[in-house]
Amino acid sequence: MILGDFLKAVRQLGDRRFRRVMGIGVLLTLALLVAVYAAFLALIQTFTPESIDIPFIGPVEGLDTLLSWGSALFMIGLSVFLMMPVASAFTGLFLEDVAQAVEDRHYPALPPVPRVGWGDALVDAANFFALLIAVNALALVLYAFAGPFVPVVFWAVNGFVLGREYFTLVAMRRLGRVGAKALGKRHRGKIWLAGTLMAAPLSVPLVNLLIPVLGAATFTHLFHRLNTKG
Repeated sequence: MILGDFLKAVRQLGDRRFRRVMGIGVLLTLALLVAVYAAFLALIQTFTPESIDIPFIGPVEGLDTLLSWGSALFMIGLSVFLMMPVASAFTGLFLEDVAQAVEDRHYPALPPVPRVGWGDALVDAANFFALLIAVNALALVLYAFAGPFVPVVFWAVNGFVLGREYFTLVAMRRLGRVGAKALGKRHRGKIWLAGTLMAAPLSVPLVNLLIPVLGAATFTHLFHRLNTKG
């Protein structure tokens, strides 16, 4: 059924309005990725005052490094890891638009909902972002014992947080914070699985630029399906 939710999201790419949402979402995702990558380079420079050489990039020295072709290729490679926080940050900035586009097409009989304020959306996204970082820090212990299953553990850990985040923020639009949490608790296994299935393609360079939008659309369908069941 989760696959069905995803296929509905993919099929909506034929919708002109949704393609516009997708295009803006991909650009936003790319901008967030560049921002996270720039922060990564700044962190390297903070803890290593002397310039260091990075493969395919050379010396890390400010804006010139960020804009180099080698740095762009390195960023695409690092997106395997960096796209998790990018996808988390995406929710506070754009999830509302994706969910609304999906509901307009597939659930037109629903009453309109008040748009979540930027302040509240950013606070929620910041909280989930902090949770993502904390959970990954704790997961470092698991990675040490996971051996060849490190990628699976990585996807499962991040899928738990991303699934919870995307589902909660989609559900809050219709049920409020309390109702969203209650529905999420009743279906936490399915939400975790959906989040893990989202985390896996986030590790595929270039493909991962599409996933935050398709993930938000998929979780919108998932919410309405589970909400109907109760």
